[in-house]
Amino acid sequence: DKQGFPMIQGLLINKRTKLLLSKDSKVYRPRRTGERKKKSVRGCIVGPDLAVLNLVVLEKGPAEIPGLTDTSVPRRLGPKRASNIRKLFSLTKEDNVKDFVIARKFTNKAGKEVTKRPKIQRLVTPVVLQRKRHRAALKVAQREKVRREAAEFARLSAQRAQERAASRRSSR
Repeated sequence: DKQGFPMIQGLLINKRTKLLLSKDSKVYRPRRTGERKKKSVRGCIVGPDLAVLNLVVLEKGPAEIPGLTDTSVPRRLGPKRASNIRKLFSLTKEDNVKDFVIARKFTNKAGKEVTKRPKIQRLVTPVVLQRKRHRAALKVAQREKVRREAAEFARLSAQRAQERAASRRSSR
């Protein structure tokens, strides 16, 4: 409403009321586990005391709404993630995603025509695959090193145990 209290769905009144809210409610975030708090909220019935009402057009009727459905505003930016670009243009794995990035042309402050395109995220390149292989190789090498060191430690401890046993025998 005009004072900024949130509307709660399912609360069938057109004024404010106080509710005891817990972690399951949308309009309250508890600071401790199990904490509940009494908060002022507004019912879901629309009244004259609302400042803003955000709506989404779900279904288009027979007539156009001037300024809302009569013009189509294109999206300013295209997708940035590689999989979303593939989905938009229905590309296969073999197609090069870089050729399908949506670029934006505009004139900069100097009056020069400039093209801007986003950096593609999650793009599997040879460098990415090389890094993945390198990480896997490091893991294998570390496992091998641990195995070698364990064997060396077992050999040394067995040798020391033999030496101790020999010194005990000789001291008798």
